[in-house]
Amino acid sequence: MRYAFVSEHRPLFSVRAMCRCLCIHPSGFYAWLKNPLSKRAKEDARQTELIRKAWKDSGKVYGYRKLHDDLLDQGETYCPNRVARLSRLAGIKAQIGYKCRLGSYGVKPSLVVDNTLDRQFDVQVPDRAWLTDITYIR
Repeated sequence: MRYAFVSEHRPLFSVRAMCRCLCIHPSGFYAWLKNPLSKRAKEDARQTELIRKAWKDSGKVYGYRKLHDDLLDQGETYCPNRVARLSRLAGIKAQIGYKCRLGSYGVKPSLVVDNTLDRQFDVQVPDRAWLTDITYIR
């Protein structure tokens, strides 16, 4: 992030002055210019493409556990946590069943129940009418 900032503002300021302000070494910046992606970033990109391909082959249904099994069958060896991290970053999610989700209570309209107890819900002055009768039986 800092190296990208220095690279973007090179025409305006000197590299050494920006590196001094951002507390980075100029040699690190020039090494980053030569090879901006690390080995791990390149490997993550390659594995993300393999995960995305396996996910599309499954009909966009599989989650990271089954994707991990598929990639093991292809000869790739890495842990399920890495597959979970890469699939989360790529926006790959498992398709969960067709059941209703928690918190989703359908689209039925609410029913208004008749006032069978004949309660008085309309009052003329607030805090003057008590609508409930609380009986405590021991």
